[in-house]
Amino acid sequence: MVKKVYQVQGLYGKKTARAMMKNKPVSLKYSLEIISNIKGNRVEKALAFLHRIANKQEFLPLRKYKKKIGHRKGQAKGFTKVGRYPLRTVKAFIELLESVKSNADFRGLDSENLIILHMFASQGFQRLSYQSQGRISGKRRKKKSAHIEIIVQETA
Repeated sequence: MVKKVYQVQGLYGKKTARAMMKNKPVSLKYSLEIISNIKGNRVEKALAFLHRIANKQEFLPLRKYKKKIGHRKGQAKGFTKVGRYPLRTVKAFIELLESVKSNADFRGLDSENLIILHMFASQGFQRLSYQSQGRISGKRRKKKSAHIEIIVQETA
């Protein structure tokens, strides 16, 4: 069996649960923006925030990767008006949070009192695909992916 190595060591104890996704075909930049927005929150609050983004009721505020992106008219959140709706990345994070909740239930933790202790995203494997371009030639394209990991802790 393959041993999964997490970015941070020594946080896994009796009151914690963790989950990981490898080579998920999502944007690394949007993953980092989501992590900066939900890290340190309760899991239920983070899930509600991600569901609002998925339903396009609220945008994901972009703070680091925001060049050449227009403002969201009439909306200001988190001291910025720049934002997007990264649906594929949001769906992957919802899936990851549901997974870590079920892992916490399996370990006997209360899934209502979980706080996100650690989140990390890194660049994954780049798959090659070919874009057809006429009769003979084709362009090689790299499809990017990301590794995402999460550790949650039960609070009193």
